[in-house]
Amino acid sequence: MRQSIAESITGTVKDLNKSGLVDEITMRNIENLCLPEVKEYTPEKIITLRKKFRLSQAALASIFNISPSTVQKWERGNKKPTGASKKLFDIIERKGIEALI
Repeated sequence: MRQSIAESITGTVKDLNKSGLVDEITMRNIENLCLPEVKEYTPEKIITLRKKFRLSQAALASIFNISPSTVQKWERGNKKPTGASKKLFDIIERKGIEALI
């Protein structure tokens, strides 16, 4: 299996941390630098994710701590998720809704 550069770096830093050569703060900082870039979410992708987890627009809004009208605007393409909302979509997509509730 081919390992990404980020996985290789974080693995090495974790090993160095276990050996006592890298402190916990440095290890966390490097892990944060190696986080995957959060992608954009299209209206279609948002609808697909919401339906995959059997969520209403109101339920998704509640989980994200936003208004249902914001979810409606995302799904119509009038607005795009930004910042924390994009990150939450990324987490849901990679780890499932259970990661947030």
